[in-house]
Amino acid sequence: MGSSEIPARLALEGITKQYPAVVANDEVDLTVMPGEIHAILGENGAGKSTLMKIIYGVVRPDSGVMRWNGEEVHIANPAAARQLGIGMVFQHFSLFDTLTVAENISLGLPGRHRMADLERRIEEKAAQYGLHLEPRRHVHTLSVGECQRVEIVRALLGDPQLLILDEPTSVLTPQAVQSLFLTLRQLASEGCSILYISHKLDEIRELCHRCTVMRGGRVTGVCDPRQETDASLSRLMIGSEPPVLRHGDQAAGRVVLSARGLSLPRAHPFATPLADIGFDLREGEILGVAGVSGNGQQELLAALAGEDRRVADDALVLDGRPIGHTSVSWRRAQGMGFVPEERLGRGAVPDLSLAQNMLLSHQNEHTVSRGFIRNLALRSLAGGIIDRFRVKAHGPQAAAASLSGGNLQKYIVGREVTRQPRVLLVAQPTWGVDVGAAAQIRAELLALRDAGCALLVISEELDELFEISDRLIVMAKGRMSPALPTRDASLDLIGRWMSGLWNTGAAHAAP
Repeated sequence: MGSSEIPARLALEGITKQYPAVVANDEVDLTVMPGEIHAILGENGAGKSTLMKIIYGVVRPDSGVMRWNGEEVHIANPAAARQLGIGMVFQHFSLFDTLTVAENISLGLPGRHRMADLERRIEEKAAQYGLHLEPRRHVHTLSVGECQRVEIVRALLGDPQLLILDEPTSVLTPQAVQSLFLTLRQLASEGCSILYISHKLDEIRELCHRCTVMRGGRVTGVCDPRQETDASLSRLMIGSEPPVLRHGDQAAGRVVLSARGLSLPRAHPFATPLADIGFDLREGEILGVAGVSGNGQQELLAALAGEDRRVADDALVLDGRPIGHTSVSWRRAQGMGFVPEERLGRGAVPDLSLAQNMLLSHQNEHTVSRGFIRNLALRSLAGGIIDRFRVKAHGPQAAAASLSGGNLQKYIVGREVTRQPRVLLVAQPTWGVDVGAAAQIRAELLALRDAGCALLVISEELDELFEISDRLIVMAKGRMSPALPTRDASLDLIGRWMSGLWNTGAAHAAP
């Protein structure tokens, strides 16, 4: 049989899905062949997530035809999709917080399983992909990155014929990314098709055989990414190249926030204890924190933000004053701002409007007067953020849960930036955000830095940290490396430090 006679693993024709206020997918065609690694590229709100949910049976299209291995199918629900051989890892995870990793995975697999056997299979599959997982750990104790690992392993245990991956490398070291790519290529060589959604253009060019580009719910082109440049892919996706960030050298000012001997035991059995954390954060600098998810970043941010009240008073110092025992609200009043890694449920209340969500950080005489909420002021503030950060939302009254992940991230970052904080703590500022929006967020962070703000940015995007940070530190197993000027660092060095091996390179570090 010639290659032209091999039926497509997945073929979509004229798929359309309309919601009351928007056409999410407009006559979309997509063909994925057996063994093909096919990228879906598009800015936030382009319709990628809706299309993937249609393929996986979460959403039903209004019109159009779907064929699976040459046969027309109507996928009623995710269970039917999994039975066909379709596995998916969502951008927003579908895990039960009160169940263990193994219990969550068992819910996504057909049939009954002895838990001990399933735990062994989970450990074997996770090790094969270089993803550390503890099967008996409860999901509510996991970081966002660790939750993504659970979703990836759950999908792979179903032995899929088509695997849909949404931003899968954001939880991996550079070395582990290459290991994952080897595994994905092996899967493809055995006939498994892969739909790969990523905003990392270099990954798409390195890994994928074909790329379908979406804009405004429509397909605007299909190309071979291996024949494209980052700039040409960006033009296909957003109509232009992202602006070049200007990160000029400037002398950092006085120390604003310090940690000295910050140590904390586990808050729960699966938490990462912090051991002798120490750093100085200065006015007019961005201090980048690198590390694989689950190495203490979550615990560090909780301590710095005031959520973990077990911190010794003198372990944290703000403007020369011990603040270990102070509350979140007190720290906010002193000019500290926070962007958590969890957008929904922590960074924003899902069912409240964008205007109402302003109250999470903007509680002052402009928004609350004599105990009464000033709704007009909140709507005005929210509208300003929507316009300035080009957030795709149906106005300030739109529910936070109605926004795509990238647009909600832009809104939350914008909400904190507009407070003009003196100190800003940011976790995963551009996770799942398209290249245009990521460039805008990074430019806003650099503008804050240039205005004298002290920023601590926790990110698993090493390229991002190298682009915006003045100095870098690495977290591994609850410990912190020496600080290193970004100009003296390299991807290979930071990658090794992410495994806890900085003592071998500490001679190059700045104190």
